[in-house]
Parts: sequence; structure tokens; C-alpha cells
Amino acid sequence: MDFQPSEPLDFFQQDVISLLQKIFSVLVMTEFVLGNFANSFIALVNCSDWVKRQKLSCADRILTALAVSRISLLWLIVLSWYAILLPAFYSSEVRIIVYTAWVVSHHFCLWLATSLSILYFLKIANFSCLLFLHLKWKVERVVIIILLGNLFILISHLSVLSIETKMQLNEYEGNITWESSMRDIVYLASMTVFTLASIIPFAMSLTALLLLIFSLWKHLKKMQLSGKGSQDPSTKVHVRALQTVTSSFLGQIMSTWSSKTLQNNSVLMLCEVLRILHPSTHSLILIWGNKKLRLAFLSFLWQLRCWLNERK
Repeated sequence: MDFQPSEPLDFFQQDVISLLQKIFSVLVMTEFVLGNFANSFIALVNCSDWVKRQKLSCADRILTALAVSRISLLWLIVLSWYAILLPAFYSSEVRIIVYTAWVVSHHFCLWLATSLSILYFLKIANFSCLLFLHLKWKVERVVIIILLGNLFILISHLSVLSIETKMQLNEYEGNITWESSMRDIVYLASMTVFTLASIIPFAMSLTALLLLIFSLWKHLKKMQLSGKGSQDPSTKVHVRALQTVTSSFLGQIMSTWSSKTLQNNSVLMLCEVLRILHPSTHSLILIWGNKKLRLAFLSFLWQLRCWLNERK
């Protein structure tokens, strides 16, 4: 029995992959431009405010550091994107350097976003628990402890990554059984560190999100019992904080999933698109959820509109 040749199917698959590459490339570059604009805008507004007033609030300091970290992360993701499209131009050493830099940038983005969620929760939520009141009173110290504590996880991650890199470059030579055992140990250590680096901020963000929802529910119930409406300033602040914390939490899930998914080339490209989506869109949400940044952005749009009208 004769079989039909597979060339038409191969050509069709190549056409589909080529089309996906073009679509994903447009999406990646669009998100890259938007993300750089949004994060640069956040950094410039806060730095300008710091120069004028000689001080920045804890939230603005975290936002500025997060914006700078995300700018570097966006560039590294774009480099990783072109490493997928043009693998011949990236040596193993360059790939290792880019991946190590990505680990550092992603780590700081993840923990700074988590710290921002904790900060919003402690400042906005209302509970009568003594522990919560103590943390609310010491909110800046709590954030500093979180940011300093995560450095231990980062150092552990980089140490394991260094050993893993040496093994990939075949610097461990000798007994095959010993090398196999070392690879298993390093893989287990790598997965353990990755799990800790992902689960801890994930759990903290989820806790902050659920407690903010519970705080809003208590506040709305209290307003209903007192016969007042639900459009008071506290409700609006709760809702804006929930928008920020929820988008950050969903972004953590998306970023973590796309970081450790085993995939073929097409799915890998999709994961890169999803990975760059969070640092771009979440920064736009942060701008709209922050009163100072929102007013500065609207002022920028108004000035841009006036400049365009003058050019006509």
C-alpha cells in the first residue's frame, strides 16, 4: 500500500509556524514598547517628585524600583525572544548570561510587586487584630524585612544556578555515576529554590488579596447597616487597591507558569508573549490606580494633544 508524501503537511506546518512567529513578534514588540513607556513614565514622575520635594513615600520608592527592574526585565525577555527566533547567533555563554540576568530581574520584580501588595493591604485594610495593628504601625519596617529576607533566596538560587551552569559546560568530568548523582542533586536543589522563590510571594500575595476582599466586605456591610451608600472614599480606595493586587497576583501565576513549562518551539513563543505581558500591562494598571501617576499621565496626554493640534 502506497503512502502519500508528507511534504505538503510539512510545508503547511512551516507556514503556520512562520505566521505564528510574525504575530507573536508584533505582540512582543508592542508590549515591549508599551512596557518601557509605562515603566519609564513611573520612574521619571517619581524621580521628578523626589527632586522637587526631597522625599518619597514608601509606596513611591517601591514603584520606582519596580519600574526600573521591569525595564531591565523587558529587555532581557526581548533578548530571549530573539534567541528563540535566531538561535544560531546566541552562543551557550550568552544564553547563560542572559538567563542569569533574567533570574535576578525577575526575582526583584516578583518580590517588589509582592511588597507593594503587602504595603497596600496594611495601609488600606481595617482590622481590629492586635497583630495587624502592630504590622500596620510598622509597615515600612515590614516591607524592608521582606525585601532583605528575599535576598537569601536569590543568593541560594544563583549558587545553584552557578553549579548547574558548570555542569552544563561539562566542567565536571570523571565518574559517570558520580556525575549522574550530582545532576540529580543539583536538579532537586534547583526545583526546591525555584519553588520557594515562587510559593512564598504567591502565598503572601494571595493572603493580602483575600484579606483585602474580606476587609472590603466588612466595610460594605458596615455601610449598609448604617444606611449609607457604598460610594464613600474608603470603598473606592479598597477597589483600586484590589485592582492592583489582583492584577499583580494573576501576573505572578502567568509568569511562574511560563518560566517552568516544558514546551515545543511554538508553545515556547507563546510563553514568551505571556511573560512580557505582565510587566507591561500591570505597570499601566499601577499608573491608573495611583492618583499622582494618573494625574501626571492625564496631564501628559493633554500636553501631547495640544502639541499635535499646534502641528496641524
